[in-house]
Amino acid sequence: MNAISEHHTDTGNWSVYLILCANGALYCGISNDVAKRWAKHCAGKGAKYTRMHKPVALRVLYSDLSESAARQQEYQTKHLTRADKHTLWQGLSEFLSTAHAACKPT
Repeated sequence: MNAISEHHTDTGNWSVYLILCANGALYCGISNDVAKRWAKHCAGKGAKYTRMHKPVALRVLYSDLSESAARQQEYQTKHLTRADKHTLWQGLSEFLSTAHAACKPT
């Protein structure tokens, strides 16, 4: 790995988040700008899953991670059981953004 990519992946501005979808499922993702990513999910331009299953709410699971640490944590979270993901969800505070606190109905 060269110095430029090492620096990029070692910055601690990545977050792992969970999105509650209208069907009750939890979607896990990562971003280095959660508010911007949330807006994309709400606009139907995020992940394929959230385009098919409307996002309802978002909560940040981990923040201030390197990109590689965020990817590892996302992988581990995605492999949790549904019940374990919902337990995590219950223990998290709701993500509040002045621009996109909740997806607007379409």
